[in-house]
This record gives sequence, C-alpha cells and structure tokens, in this order.
Amino acid sequence: MGRLRTFDHDEVVRSARDLFWSRGYAEAGIGELEEATSLKRSSLYHAFGSKRGLFEAVVVDYLAHVARPRLAGLRESNPAPEALERYLAVLRAEILSPSSSARSGCLLLNAACTPLASEDDGVRAIIAEYTDEIRVAVRAGVAAGRPDLDAASQRTLAVICSSLVLAALAQARTDGEGAAESLDAAAAVLATWRPRAAQDSVTAVP
Repeated sequence: MGRLRTFDHDEVVRSARDLFWSRGYAEAGIGELEEATSLKRSSLYHAFGSKRGLFEAVVVDYLAHVARPRLAGLRESNPAPEALERYLAVLRAEILSPSSSARSGCLLLNAACTPLASEDDGVRAIIAEYTDEIRVAVRAGVAAGRPDLDAASQRTLAVICSSLVLAALAQARTDGEGAAESLDAAAAVLATWRPRAAQDSVTAVP
C-alpha cells in the first residue's frame, strides 16, 4: 500500500505558483521549488510527475484564482458601462503595489517569452486561449462603455485597448511604471477615441 500524502496539494501549488510567477519557468530551479514548497524533489516528482507537471497544475490554479477573477466584471452577460475602466484602474493599482504579485506581470505571458512556449504546443495553446479571453472580455467592456460607436468601431477600439492591456501585463515584470502608462493610455483612448471618419468630419466643419 502506497504511502499517504502528508502535504496540502493546493498549498504546494500556490507556493510553486508564486515562484514561477516571480522567477519564470526556466529560471525556477528544482532546488528553489523544494525550498518554496517545503517538499523534497522525490515528493514533487511523485505528486506532479515532473517540473512541467507542476507548472501545468500552477497554470490551472493561476487561471482559476488570479487571471479569470480579474476579468469577472467584463465576463458578465451585461457588463456595467464602467466595467472596463474599473478593470484598467484595478490592474494598474495592482501592478504598482509593492505587495501585489501583479508586479511580476502575467505568469502566462512571462512563460510565452521562454523556450517552454516555443517548444510546447500545449503551452502555446493555453497562452493563446488566455489572450483570446482577454480580447473577448475587453471587447465586451468596450461595447458596454462606448455604445455611441458602431460595431466596427467598437471592434477597432477593442483591439487598441486589449493590445495595451497585453503590453502592460508583459511589461509589468521589468517596468511597472511603463506598464501603468500603457493602462493609462488604454483608459484615455477608451474615453476619447473616435473613428477616423468622425474626426475628419469635425475637422472639416468651418
């Protein structure tokens, strides 16, 4: 009969998540994972199969408890008109907070810049699915916040805003102030952007 597990699975995953998040997948060594989780290598491998298996468990936890809850207000069936503006403000505050893990950026986008993503179809698919979720959520926020725009203009504005959000998440790990500026730009363009035709018509008025 196998030996019973004597550790809290979720607690181990959260500890490993924080290390992967701050250090990156490639940079987080097995010794650091042993120290962070208080488990020996043999126990980690027995429970998760490998470092990659542990990372997969971390990704599931990150999506469930960090990434998707951030988007909750934008994923509602009828987002509030200010939902996207609020999301941008909260994310900005988290990135600039000394005590927030968001200062490390996005765990998945950080992984996108490592050999793990370029070599692993599964990881690439997870990252692509998550970035699509952000784009869909931002598009819903734009539609709720800028009902004055037609559908095509809303799509264009959503591309601009989601690109700035993704840029901020990717930049936060190395340049928090720069990430905050990207989010400020997204908030500004959300409030003031007009289609080119509308700008031209205003300019043409004598």
